[in-house]
Amino acid sequence: MAAPSSCGPALSLRVVAECGLSKARACELRLPHGPVLSPVFMPVGTQGTMKGITARQLEGLGCRICLGNTYHLGMRPGPELIKQANGLHGFMNWQQNLLTDSGGFQMVSLVELSEVTEEGVRFRSPYDGEEILLTPEKSIQIQNALGSDIMMQLDDVVSSTLTGPRVEEAMYRSIRWLDRCIAANRQPDKQNLFAIIQGGLDPALRTKCLEEMTQRDVPGFAIGGLSGGEAKDRFWRMVTLSTDRLPRAKPRYLMGVGYATDLVVCIALGCDMFDCVFPTRTARFGSALVPWGSLPVKNKQFAKDFRPIDENCDCPTCRRYSRAFLHALFRSETAAMHLLTVHNIAYQLNLMRSIRESILEQRFPQFVRDFMRAMYGSRERYPLWAVDALASVNITLE
Repeated sequence: MAAPSSCGPALSLRVVAECGLSKARACELRLPHGPVLSPVFMPVGTQGTMKGITARQLEGLGCRICLGNTYHLGMRPGPELIKQANGLHGFMNWQQNLLTDSGGFQMVSLVELSEVTEEGVRFRSPYDGEEILLTPEKSIQIQNALGSDIMMQLDDVVSSTLTGPRVEEAMYRSIRWLDRCIAANRQPDKQNLFAIIQGGLDPALRTKCLEEMTQRDVPGFAIGGLSGGEAKDRFWRMVTLSTDRLPRAKPRYLMGVGYATDLVVCIALGCDMFDCVFPTRTARFGSALVPWGSLPVKNKQFAKDFRPIDENCDCPTCRRYSRAFLHALFRSETAAMHLLTVHNIAYQLNLMRSIRESILEQRFPQFVRDFMRAMYGSRERYPLWAVDALASVNITLE
């Protein structure tokens, strides 16, 4: 029997350039709300908005795709209300592309409030205590109502540090749930359903999941179940195992990854798409992302520093405000978090653009060397896992 298909004309991927040494590549994803150039970092808007930045500002920074959370949007304000607003695009006044997650991650983040069975995930609402059953069909129904350009399958998510039979159970259930999600999608010609590779840190389980899921004709694949506190040496090996076995002609989305070094390394390992709350969350704690790590502007050492966060950054915050101003503002005004969020998102998007440009110009390995030198100063400070991961794809660090 033929494997289920969810493929329609809603997504196409063109590989524009590939690194001659590593697995890095520059692609163009054609989606219903316009093209997206990869590698791409996608900011996370849990409830239809980014914390600390408006949709217009995000668009002004060049963002062409961001995330919404199916679980939280399904709870509040609810899919029916959003559907009346012509979907999540209309509701949040966002003219670019949207990716919605499936709600599966809440199995880990709200583990004390959830119970998993073959039918689905039973949650107790953190808002009012009401019991809710999220099935693969219900997840897709909500995502169809939200009208996202990319939808994620509901998968059985377990902690990345978990071992034992529960990991295997979750992997096989995720395959079965993928088939149910494909069958439930009412708009395959408008909304792209991505599969999520599971299998924990077990190479055999992850390989089996890859073999099964790549038989399904879905528009794209995500690498899930990682970036949850596992050792980085095991993390990167699961990433490269996955990209080795994913089809070249479809996008590869590594979920939950947002640290700059992780992004650079995983692009070298063949990933195209990333998301993480890190840049917005770290802004709320008073830190700005910079090529040499982070700048804690809330600290008193910046009270009389009249330089911008980064003299080489052209974002609205760096063009207009000093470290001293942001330091003073952070002590009493939430506006400081907003200005830092704008900068941090700009930093992530600019990093992606620089990486893409280096791939197009066939100088990605040198870009990586320059990035690592700027980030860590000396080779003795380079994380060993990153050195090993890059060496595995023929990028040696000086």
